[in-house]
Amino acid sequence: MPARRTTTVEFVRGSVRGGRRRARSWLPSLFTLANMMCGFGAILVAYRGDYGLACILVGLSVVFDIADGAVARLVGAVSPFGLQFDSLADLVSFGLAPALVAFALFSDGRDSLDPLGWIACFLWVACAAIRLARFNTTIDPTADKRYFTGLPSPGGAGVVLASVFAFGDQMQGRDRLWVLLIIIVPGVLMISNIRYRSFRSLVSPKSGKPYGLVLAAVLVVVGMATVPRLTGCVLAYSYLGSPLVMPIVSPLARLVPDRLKDALS
Repeated sequence: MPARRTTTVEFVRGSVRGGRRRARSWLPSLFTLANMMCGFGAILVAYRGDYGLACILVGLSVVFDIADGAVARLVGAVSPFGLQFDSLADLVSFGLAPALVAFALFSDGRDSLDPLGWIACFLWVACAAIRLARFNTTIDPTADKRYFTGLPSPGGAGVVLASVFAFGDQMQGRDRLWVLLIIIVPGVLMISNIRYRSFRSLVSPKSGKPYGLVLAAVLVVVGMATVPRLTGCVLAYSYLGSPLVMPIVSPLARLVPDRLKDALS
């Protein structure tokens, strides 16, 4: 009897542990699913003419995309399935959604400029797909994890949506040609070999005192609540131009006192 009771207890404990492991493994996928849902919702509302809501939904997709990787690492649930699922969600949210939002804004009802919109938006989708496929197939364990090769698709989508959110109401007539520029330039940068700082390094402080990150998050929240259009453009275009700006700004960091660096690290 004692042996049987011990076996039963161990079976129950093993079942509970297995259930917890399965729950942990699915937790990151819930964030990935939320990412995809927001991207799909952005497509639907864009064709209703609600570009502001579409931009907000893609912005939420960026948040969920960052969160799913952070949660996966936190609970130890990084897996090949999660990697592929995340890429498919990214193709919807950062490939199809920005292209269709931009085309819905650009298209003026079958006029002579529409073919230019088709070409530019397809170029965006193709570059996003190539970017994601290259990322999945060229994972190098020895590579510097702080950087991506090429503009990450969420960063590129941020440029498109921040521009649409800020200037969409002003893009009428010939001014709509600016839409092509904000689609083509980030699209080409996604498949370039230019190195961009990774989101992972930005949201995963190395020390136990992430005061700089907290301060930046507070400033972003305040900015988005008070001047969302300006804040969105500053964030998106700062990241877009960061490979050019950082070599200039980095030497200035030496002028910052070490005590202040330690406080913000």
